[in-house]
Amino acid sequence: MYKEILNHLPYKSSFRFVDNITELNEDGVRGDYTLRADSFFYEDHFVGNPVTPGVIITEIMAQIGLVVLGIFLISKESGFSGGANEAMFPLFTSTEISFHKMVLPGQKVTVISKKQYFRFGKLKCYVEMFDSTNELIANGMFSGIVKRVGIKK
Repeated sequence: MYKEILNHLPYKSSFRFVDNITELNEDGVRGDYTLRADSFFYEDHFVGNPVTPGVIITEIMAQIGLVVLGIFLISKESGFSGGANEAMFPLFTSTEISFHKMVLPGQKVTVISKKQYFRFGKLKCYVEMFDSTNELIANGMFSGIVKRVGIKK
Protein backbone atom coordinates (compact mmCIF):
# COMPACT_ATOMS: atom_id res chain seq x y z
CA MET A 1 0.00 0.00 0.00
CA TYR A 2 2.83 2.46 0.77
CA LYS A 3 4.18 2.08 -2.75
CA GLU A 4 0.76 3.03 -4.11
CA ILE A 5 0.84 6.27 -2.10
CA LEU A 6 4.38 7.03 -3.33
CA ASN A 7 3.19 6.59 -6.92
CA HIS A 8 0.71 9.44 -6.39
CA LEU A 9 3.32 12.00 -5.31
CA PRO A 10 3.26 14.84 -7.84
CA TYR A 11 7.04 15.29 -8.04
CA LYS A 12 9.69 14.23 -10.53
CA SER A 13 12.89 12.53 -9.43
CA SER A 14 15.00 15.69 -8.91
CA PHE A 15 12.42 17.17 -6.54
CA ARG A 16 10.98 14.08 -4.90
CA PHE A 17 12.29 13.85 -1.35
CA VAL A 18 10.73 10.59 -0.17
CA ASP A 19 12.60 7.26 -0.32
CA ASN A 20 10.53 5.10 2.03
CA ILE A 21 7.36 5.18 4.06
CA THR A 22 7.75 2.89 7.08
CA GLU A 23 4.52 3.70 8.95
CA LEU A 24 1.28 5.21 7.70
CA ASN A 25 -2.12 5.35 9.34
CA GLU A 26 -4.94 7.82 10.01
CA ASP A 27 -2.95 9.45 12.83
CA GLY A 28 0.40 10.00 11.13
CA VAL A 29 3.27 8.92 8.95
CA ARG A 30 6.94 8.00 9.30
CA GLY A 31 9.31 8.02 6.36
CA ASP A 32 12.89 8.67 5.35
CA TYR A 33 15.03 10.26 2.69
CA THR A 34 18.78 10.14 2.00
CA LEU A 35 20.18 13.39 0.64
CA ARG A 36 22.17 12.71 -2.51
CA ALA A 37 25.57 14.38 -2.63
CA ASP A 38 25.05 15.25 -6.31
CA SER A 39 21.75 17.09 -5.72
CA PHE A 40 21.42 20.35 -7.65
CA PHE A 41 21.18 22.58 -4.56
CA TYR A 42 24.61 21.63 -3.17
CA GLU A 43 26.52 23.11 -6.11
CA ASP A 44 26.22 26.69 -4.84
CA HIS A 45 25.10 26.26 -1.21
CA PHE A 46 27.83 26.71 -0.05
CA VAL A 47 30.78 26.53 -2.46
CA GLY A 48 33.37 24.15 -1.01
CA ASN A 49 31.24 23.41 2.06
CA PRO A 50 27.83 22.07 0.97
CA VAL A 51 24.96 22.34 3.45
CA THR A 52 21.31 21.47 2.83
CA PRO A 53 19.26 24.66 2.45
CA GLY A 54 16.48 25.16 5.00
CA VAL A 55 13.92 25.31 2.22
CA ILE A 56 14.91 21.76 1.16
CA ILE A 57 14.67 20.54 4.76
CA THR A 58 11.21 22.12 4.89
CA GLU A 59 10.25 20.46 1.60
CA ILE A 60 11.35 17.01 2.81
CA MET A 61 9.29 17.46 5.97
CA ALA A 62 6.30 18.66 3.95
CA GLN A 63 6.43 15.89 1.34
CA ILE A 64 6.58 13.10 3.93
CA GLY A 65 4.70 14.74 6.79
CA LEU A 66 1.89 16.51 4.97
CA VAL A 67 1.58 15.38 1.34
CA VAL A 68 1.97 11.61 1.88
CA LEU A 69 -0.42 11.72 4.83
CA GLY A 70 -2.86 13.96 2.94
CA ILE A 71 -2.98 11.63 -0.06
CA PHE A 72 -3.56 8.67 2.26
CA LEU A 73 -6.38 10.42 4.15
CA ILE A 74 -8.11 11.67 1.00
CA SER A 75 -7.84 8.21 -0.55
CA LYS A 76 -9.53 6.66 2.48
CA GLU A 77 -12.18 9.38 2.70
CA SER A 78 -13.19 9.66 -0.93
CA GLY A 79 -12.01 6.50 -2.63
CA PHE A 80 -9.39 8.23 -4.79
CA SER A 81 -8.16 5.70 -7.31
CA GLY A 82 -5.52 7.74 -9.10
CA GLY A 83 -6.83 6.94 -12.55
CA ALA A 84 -5.27 8.29 -15.73
CA ASN A 85 -7.35 11.48 -15.61
CA GLU A 86 -6.93 12.26 -11.92
CA ALA A 87 -4.06 13.43 -9.69
CA MET A 88 -3.37 14.96 -6.27
CA PHE A 89 -2.04 18.49 -5.97
CA PRO A 90 -0.63 19.78 -2.65
CA LEU A 91 -1.21 23.38 -1.56
CA PHE A 92 0.61 24.60 1.54
CA THR A 93 -1.21 27.14 3.66
CA SER A 94 1.30 27.65 6.48
CA THR A 95 4.45 26.39 8.14
CA GLU A 96 6.15 27.26 11.40
CA ILE A 97 9.49 25.49 11.74
CA SER A 98 12.42 25.56 14.16
CA PHE A 99 15.81 24.36 12.89
CA HIS A 100 18.24 22.75 15.33
CA LYS A 101 21.03 21.11 13.26
CA MET A 102 22.62 21.23 9.82
CA VAL A 103 21.99 18.48 7.29
CA LEU A 104 24.92 17.47 5.10
CA PRO A 105 25.10 15.68 1.74
CA GLY A 106 24.68 11.91 2.07
CA GLN A 107 22.80 12.11 5.37
CA LYS A 108 19.71 9.99 5.90
CA VAL A 109 16.86 11.79 7.66
CA THR A 110 13.67 10.42 9.18
CA VAL A 111 10.45 12.41 9.30
CA ILE A 112 7.66 11.70 11.78
CA SER A 113 4.34 13.46 11.40
CA LYS A 114 1.41 13.44 13.80
CA LYS A 115 -1.98 14.59 12.54
CA GLN A 116 -3.48 17.43 14.54
CA TYR A 117 -6.66 17.55 12.47
CA PHE A 118 -8.09 16.76 9.06
CA ARG A 119 -11.42 18.37 8.28
CA PHE A 120 -13.04 20.23 5.43
CA GLY A 121 -10.12 19.16 3.25
CA LYS A 122 -7.50 20.88 5.41
CA LEU A 123 -4.71 18.96 7.12
CA LYS A 124 -2.59 20.21 10.01
CA CYS A 125 0.34 18.17 11.34
CA TYR A 126 3.15 18.41 13.87
CA VAL A 127 6.27 17.27 12.00
CA GLU A 128 9.74 16.36 13.26
CA MET A 129 12.94 15.46 11.40
CA PHE A 130 15.70 13.36 12.96
CA ASP A 131 19.18 12.28 11.86
CA SER A 132 20.49 8.70 11.97
CA THR A 133 21.48 9.10 15.65
CA ASN A 134 17.91 10.20 16.46
CA GLU A 135 18.94 13.81 17.13
CA LEU A 136 16.31 16.42 16.30
CA ILE A 137 17.12 18.40 13.15
CA ALA A 138 13.92 20.44 12.81
CA ASN A 139 10.33 20.49 14.02
CA GLY A 140 7.17 22.47 13.51
CA MET A 141 3.56 22.75 12.41
CA PHE A 142 2.53 22.29 8.78
CA SER A 143 -0.87 23.05 7.31
CA GLY A 144 -2.16 22.52 3.82
CA ILE A 145 -4.73 21.20 1.44
CA VAL A 146 -4.23 18.25 -0.88
CA LYS A 147 -6.71 18.59 -3.74
CA ARG A 148 -7.90 16.06 -6.26
CA VAL A 149 -7.59 17.54 -9.73
CA GLY A 150 -8.47 16.36 -13.21
CA ILE A 151 -5.61 16.12 -15.70
CA LYS A 152 -6.15 17.91 -19.01
CA LYS A 153 -5.11 15.99 -22.07
